[in-house]
Amino acid sequence: MTEAKAIKVSKETYAKLCEIAGELQIKLKRPVSIEEAMKYLIRLRGKGVKITDLAGSWKISDEEIKEIEASISEAWKKWKPPEL
Repeated sequence: MTEAKAIKVSKETYAKLCEIAGELQIKLKRPVSIEEAMKYLIRLRGKGVKITDLAGSWKISDEEIKEIEASISEAWKKWKPPEL
């Protein structure tokens, strides 16, 4: 059996751990302990989470896409390259 250790964390850190445990519980559809949430975070650190891991996770409407594209297009029209 693994030896247990006690650690102290701030109220804010504990609240965030509980939030992460709750998110995992929803995802896994089963109870998740604080320890399991911490192990999950440790595994994420080991995997080296990349920005590309977020691909496809943003829910966006066609209208929002058009607004973003229009905004980018306008910004490019105003941009002027630096003079050399």
